[in-house]
Amino acid sequence: THTGRAVAAAAWQSGADSGPGGVRAVNLAELLQSSVGDEEPAPARRPPQEGTVLLFPGQGSQFVGMGRGLLRYPNVRDMFRVAEKVLGYDLLSLCLRGPQAELDRTLHCQPAVFLASLAAVEKLHHQQPSVIENCVAAAGFSVGEFAALVFAGALDYTEALYAVKVRAEAMQKASEAVPSGMLSVIGRRESNYNFACLEAREHCKSLGIENPVCEVSNYLFPDSRVIAGHLQALEFLQENSRKYYFKRTKMLPVSGAFHTRLMEPATEPLAEVLKSIKIQKPFICVYSNVDSNKYVHSKHIQRLLVKQLVSPVKWEQTMHAVYERQQGVEFPYTYEVGPGKQLGAILRNCNLKAWKLYKHIDKRMDKEPAYDGRH
Repeated sequence: THTGRAVAAAAWQSGADSGPGGVRAVNLAELLQSSVGDEEPAPARRPPQEGTVLLFPGQGSQFVGMGRGLLRYPNVRDMFRVAEKVLGYDLLSLCLRGPQAELDRTLHCQPAVFLASLAAVEKLHHQQPSVIENCVAAAGFSVGEFAALVFAGALDYTEALYAVKVRAEAMQKASEAVPSGMLSVIGRRESNYNFACLEAREHCKSLGIENPVCEVSNYLFPDSRVIAGHLQALEFLQENSRKYYFKRTKMLPVSGAFHTRLMEPATEPLAEVLKSIKIQKPFICVYSNVDSNKYVHSKHIQRLLVKQLVSPVKWEQTMHAVYERQQGVEFPYTYEVGPGKQLGAILRNCNLKAWKLYKHIDKRMDKEPAYDGRH
């Protein structure tokens, strides 16, 4: 009989089989099916906690050089080869060499973070296969949700990458239509974010802006929000931060008001591509950014991935849903797979006990021969 570990190895090592774009989808369908079947991994191989949780980061975590230490792992170079065919440009070179300004553009960084996260899963499977075998839940921040769904067997790697490409291009185009942005806010207990946004919208109306947008777009952790909308509204909030009991405000280096109705023009292109690809029920729990609930079926995924573009990311609520447990039940090990450690920092502020079992799969830990320009 095959143990979960043997199935994991088989699932990942067969990654070179032919498929869309010339490489098999990177998904864990075979592995995850085994974990819900009759055969359980030997108890001695399971960690004392009930399982593991994988978190996939979103836009803003990218940096030049990410992925360099992952090229040695099975399938990673194939993933980059497929990406070049799907995207029409050399994503590997952009990740390794930059320039940073190009990597930071929405249409480039979303595919880059998506691929780098799944490449980090390859490293994790190679170094600690039991982490993959014992995974019970996954969540991804914004574009990270696509990587989480590929990992969970709900989406094919190549098709998901194409959807991310369409999403990123549509979001870039929508953000260029209106001067808009995102403002990170650290507040206090008495901060009233909705009232602050209302007054910022009224200010915009006084400037002659019709249907101004200013609303919470990310719930990060207690007293931390991201507010997005028209630039004039965000400038108003910065200038009046003391009135609203904001401790600190900082403009984020993004091109638009993501997860607000200013992204409405991006919904139709994404909806069209999601209708054309195969979506399956995930083999493990994957939590939605829109309502912090588990996805239950393929139509649910298709609908909420579109709704996510114009809805706030409820990450704080998702962390509560993932780690909610009865007193005395141990927390799972958590792994952030992808560039940056932002999700770990947020977890620390949401749930300190869960964070104590957090690890980050870092792209830069491994030494790798110099990139020679070939894949």
